[in-house]
Amino acid sequence: MGKLILVATPIGNLDDISTRQTAALQEADLVAAEDTRHSGLLLQHMGLKKPLLSYFQHNEEKREGRLLAELEAGRTVALISDAGTPGICDPGSAILRAAVHNGHETDAIPGPCALIQALILSGLPTERFAFEGFLPRGQALLPFLQSLRQEKRTLIFYEAPHRLQNTLQTMRQAFEPERPIAVCRELTKKFQEINRGTLAEIAELWQQRTPKGEFVLVLGGAPAEQPQAAEDIRQNARQHLERLLSGGMKHKAAAREVAAVYSLPISEVYQMGLDLKTAKQ
Repeated sequence: MGKLILVATPIGNLDDISTRQTAALQEADLVAAEDTRHSGLLLQHMGLKKPLLSYFQHNEEKREGRLLAELEAGRTVALISDAGTPGICDPGSAILRAAVHNGHETDAIPGPCALIQALILSGLPTERFAFEGFLPRGQALLPFLQSLRQEKRTLIFYEAPHRLQNTLQTMRQAFEPERPIAVCRELTKKFQEINRGTLAEIAELWQQRTPKGEFVLVLGGAPAEQPQAAEDIRQNARQHLERLLSGGMKHKAAAREVAAVYSLPISEVYQMGLDLKTAKQ
C-alpha cells in the first residue's frame, strides 16, 4: 500500500515553510499540484526536484485513477495546492476519501491557512466560528447572506478582488450596518493589510479604493438577543393575535400568520390564543 500526504504550503511568505513540510516533500515519489508551474518554483526554492502531476478542480476525477495507481504501486504521493492547506477551498478532500476507501496510509502536514490567519487577526470572537468559503455570485448572493443573518458565530468568507466592492455593499443590505467586520488583504505578504470597523465604514472605505490581491472577510456574528427585546416581540405578537381573533379569524389560521410575522413557534402562538380566550372568560 502507498501513502498519501496532504502538505500545507505558504500563503504568501516563503519563510513559513516548515521542517516537516520539507521532509514530506522530500519523501514523496510524486507531487500532485494545483499549478505545476507555481509549485515547481516552490520546490526549486526548497532545493527539491520532484516529478509533478497537475491536480486541480476540473481534473480531479480524471486524475484520481492515476493517483490511486501510484498508491497501489506502493509509492508516496504528496498533494499541495497553490497556497495554504489542501482540501480547504482547494482540491484534496476527494482523493483523500478515495485513498482511505482503498486502504492506503494517509497523513496531513499542518501549516498556513488563510481563514485561521484572518480570524486570529480580525479581533473578533474566535471561540466559535463558521467558514463559508467563496460566496455565491450574482442574484444568489443576497438571499445567501440573508440566510446567515441570525448566525451568532463569527463568519469567514473568501472573496476575489473584482467582487469585493459589490459583496460589501450587499452585506450592508443583508446585515446591520453597525455589524463589525475585518477585511484582510494579502495575508503574510509584504503588503498585508487589515481593515477593521463596522460594515458601513468598511464598505465605504473600499468603494473609494481599487481592490487588489487576495481577500478574507471576517464578519461578527449576530448580537445576542436582549431579554427585553424578546419580551417586546412576544407582547407585539399577543396584541396582533388578539386583533385577528377579535376580527373573526379562526384560531389556527391566526396563530399561523402571527408566528410567521414574528418568527415564533406556532405552538407558542397558539397557546397565546388559548390564554387570551381564558382571560376573557
